[in-house]
Amino acid sequence: MILDSFLILLPLIFLALGGYFLSEFYSLSEDTLIRIVTDFFMPVLIFYSLYTSDINLAKTMRLLGAVSIVLAILFIASFVYCRLFKLDFKAFAPSILFMNSGFLGIPLMKLWGGFAAMNYIVIYDQIQTFYIFTIGIVIVTGGFTLVGVREMIKSPLLWAIVAGFLFKHLEIPVSNNLIETLGYCGAGAPALATFALGCSLRKRKVVADIHLLSGLILRFVFGFLAGWAATVLLNITGMERIVVLVASSLPSAVFSVVLPLRYGIDARFAGSLILISSILSVFIIPIVFYLGSL
Repeated sequence: MILDSFLILLPLIFLALGGYFLSEFYSLSEDTLIRIVTDFFMPVLIFYSLYTSDINLAKTMRLLGAVSIVLAILFIASFVYCRLFKLDFKAFAPSILFMNSGFLGIPLMKLWGGFAAMNYIVIYDQIQTFYIFTIGIVIVTGGFTLVGVREMIKSPLLWAIVAGFLFKHLEIPVSNNLIETLGYCGAGAPALATFALGCSLRKRKVVADIHLLSGLILRFVFGFLAGWAATVLLNITGMERIVVLVASSLPSAVFSVVLPLRYGIDARFAGSLILISSILSVFIIPIVFYLGSL
């Protein structure tokens, strides 16, 4: 099972390495790539996946509960750790709370379980994205601000989530030709997202200390335990259970360094955690798949 899971990751490793090395030889803008993915390809994929998904409202609400439980547990763990060691919660917490369920999780689940598994993690990721642009902004700004609200409203990802849920659950019709067009455009999102992730990793420099090790434990171990607690509390089983466990145990999200940087917070810890956790995920993810199948 571990070998099979590792083989599932090979296309992602290849794409990420392509982005990593090509960014050395070509003038590839990390910011431009991320904006293209997050402002066009991902919103299209989100709307298409939500609209065509066969996941009903009850399952969507269960995933909402699972993500909320996972983030609540990680929030408390991060807060306690920062109080004990007198760390800046604004700089420390985002990379612990938010995992790479979009750029890495979506292509990973598509490779593992096809569109059925991908639909689950798309919903998981979009619920998390909603929290990133609400709770995440509250964390890094120290409260709701006009700038934070404006950033939330401007996000195409947030509007794609709202539109996808509304069109799906209100059964608003969309022409087949348009849906097929959105599906074709959105299909490029996972590959481009993984390539962009590889480019972003080259920009990160590691600041190694004991808190980085603690961050890795919180992100992977506490993330897995939080996902496990959510599946037990909400009685989540089967493919949905594995998606929740794997998603909760993924490396830190790229947005966890973007948000602090945007609001003038020291992002060295977040950048280091993104880099190291992304590298270690090659070995961690197969183990999570194995544990999830027990």
